[in-house]
Amino acid sequence: MLTLDDFDFDLPGELIAQHPTAERTASRLLQLSDGIIHDRRFSELPEIVEAGDLLVFNDTRVFRARLFGRKESGGQIEVLIERIVDARHAVAQIRASKAPQAGSRIFLENAILLSVRGRCGEQHEFFDLELLEPAGENDLWSLLDRHGRLPLPPYITHAASAADEARYQTVFARHPGAVAAPTAGLHFDEALLAELAQRGAEMAWLTLHVGAGTFQPVRVQRISEHRMHAERFEIPPATAAAIARTRARGGQVIAVGTTSLRALEAAAEHGELHAGAAETDIFITPGYRFRVVDRLITNFHLPKSTLLMLVSAFAGLDAIRGAYRHAINQRYRFFSYGDAMLLHRG
Repeated sequence: MLTLDDFDFDLPGELIAQHPTAERTASRLLQLSDGIIHDRRFSELPEIVEAGDLLVFNDTRVFRARLFGRKESGGQIEVLIERIVDARHAVAQIRASKAPQAGSRIFLENAILLSVRGRCGEQHEFFDLELLEPAGENDLWSLLDRHGRLPLPPYITHAASAADEARYQTVFARHPGAVAAPTAGLHFDEALLAELAQRGAEMAWLTLHVGAGTFQPVRVQRISEHRMHAERFEIPPATAAAIARTRARGGQVIAVGTTSLRALEAAAEHGELHAGAAETDIFITPGYRFRVVDRLITNFHLPKSTLLMLVSAFAGLDAIRGAYRHAINQRYRFFSYGDAMLLHRG
């Protein structure tokens, strides 16, 4: 029986990357295959990916989901939009000394007036979600674009800057809806994508909007008792067709990021992969049988996190433990702005 402690490790704080590398492709790449570790540069990826392989990217776009302001009583408040329901409604976390009541109003960034409609039915295990509505005829997307702030992860200690607005976003981000970036994709630039295509690799896209629940800790000792937060995803028919072509020609499916992997495996959870939109709370732990993905590009993940459990399921728990020890010894940079790994399925 695996426990939370099986996924713990000591990470020196100075290895948590606070800023990205000067160039997207300048990060390091730890390649792990059959328990063997190779230290590479991310710019070498086209030399590793073979003609006929398929890379699947998550094209979600991070929106300005964080707002600061006050309640009608004057108390300070912070709002993190979890999901835009429609142009007039959003589901959000509200942090305040005392939660605002249904029907109350909150004033954000000295410009936005929102009404708290009440608790949302889709409560999360670790935080309450409120349904918010802007006053008047205001459109939420335009309000957030003008007044919202980029929601950097909690382990990045500086406030979001103009540089973060550009770099905490993939170059292929298209569909706004995420509160966290699919960070494996941050290492790609247009030149690298063009080189991969020139060498005969195929590319496909899906959309999974990463929610704030991705940063919530696992709070049970037995990991089998943990329940994942749900996230929406959509797999276009063209992507499903590309995967079928790749299988037919003997190529490998390479998920760029754990979000891409989760969406693909969720879409094939009951057999063949199906295109379309759905919601998933799939929780991948050691012992899981992968149906779609052969290789995974991913960043280094937090201790005791569900994403560390996922990569341990994919490459093998002992192999991941060894790779993380090696990465720490070799001073790799960790988490969202850190270095990357290329994992072969164990």
